[in-house]
Amino acid sequence: MTVRVVVAEDQSAVRAGLVLILGSAPDIEVVGEAADGERAVELARALRPDLVLMDVQMPRMDGVTATGIVVSEGLADVLVLTTFDLDAYVFGALRAGASGFLLKNAEARELIEAVRTVARGEGLIAPAVTRRLIAEFAATGRPVREPSGTDPSVLDVLTPREREVLSTLGQGLSNAEIAVRLDMAEATVKTHVSKVLGKLALRSRVQAAVLAQELGV
Repeated sequence: MTVRVVVAEDQSAVRAGLVLILGSAPDIEVVGEAADGERAVELARALRPDLVLMDVQMPRMDGVTATGIVVSEGLADVLVLTTFDLDAYVFGALRAGASGFLLKNAEARELIEAVRTVARGEGLIAPAVTRRLIAEFAATGRPVREPSGTDPSVLDVLTPREREVLSTLGQGLSNAEIAVRLDMAEATVKTHVSKVLGKLALRSRVQAAVLAQELGV
């Protein structure tokens, strides 16, 4: 399966580099390029790509706002590119429903694999970001859902099996790793993850991972 990607980055040289890297992968096709958030949304609506690679600091409309629109309209998954591993944009993008976060200094192979991972429906946060991001949310009580709060009773809607899946999401495991850990088929894992997100009104498995950490699941 070919992953269709829109690249949104305001710096033309950086954007060209990203397009070149992604184009080198046989299973990835860059179908559109945007220099600002508004154009990114327009292209997502028109082209319905599998994924938008989204910079956060862009003119006209920032990447966080654009991410919120793309996700809320169900246009594509969003993989956010950020320069700093714990800037405010990361938190905003997480709340907006981004499926993954990657630092701009990532190696070419890391970028390609990140696109593939998010396209498979598996959330991703760059290793340099993961623990600090989750720890920051847990320590400050920053909300990952609306209404906010970390009352354990929000998990009452989950079955015991779904709680187990939520716990593994909190550990940052992939679908394949969850399948091995819980001794179930990978397709079944995907079904459980979808149910967990739906029941908890979360937009991405990354949000689910943070919530699991907040509640100590």
